[in-house]
Amino acid sequence: MARQFLDFRRHAPSAAFIAVAALVAAGFASIFVYLGIYNIGADAPHSSPVYWAVEQLRDRSIASRSRNIEVPTDLNNPKRIAVGAGLYTEMCSGCHLGPGLEKSEISQGLYPKAPELAVNQAHSPAQQFWMIKHGVKLSAMPAWGVTHNDTLIWDMVAFIRTLPKLTPAQYQAAIASAPEDHDAMMNAMPEMKGMSMGSALANSVEPAGK
Repeated sequence: MARQFLDFRRHAPSAAFIAVAALVAAGFASIFVYLGIYNIGADAPHSSPVYWAVEQLRDRSIASRSRNIEVPTDLNNPKRIAVGAGLYTEMCSGCHLGPGLEKSEISQGLYPKAPELAVNQAHSPAQQFWMIKHGVKLSAMPAWGVTHNDTLIWDMVAFIRTLPKLTPAQYQAAIASAPEDHDAMMNAMPEMKGMSMGSALANSVEPAGK
């Protein structure tokens, strides 16, 4: 056993060799980035290995950061679902669609494609809350927590959880029964009363020079 260990040490690369190899690899990576070799266009899909790596990075990051989020016990509350329906149709349906909705120009041009939430829901309620609140880099998914409080975000999650069970007619009925407009929904929140979506966004942006 000791002889095998010594043989391994003798044939293992030296620290100097590892350092030089790392510098060479970093040099090639820098050249690759500087020359713009990788096509960043949304109409040029990632290779399978790159897509797999990005997907794993995204999913593990979301899972790690949403692990301790406490899910409300009233996600089945009809009022919560109704508010979520109104928010969803204004903020989400253009990319994530809904039962009976045709693909929009935005949804067709996105890469990676936004999941159709009436068909595919691969994340838990806590993970959906985290994604809606914080957004996802390089995916066109915005951080709605900048302009919406946690209560409204949970309302969206509540409605999203119902999407796979809805027929097109039920979906249309759900959005028809929502509060009349986006500002009305935001005004229902005490800390957002009198604040439209536009003014909430303006207030969230720190003035230049600060």
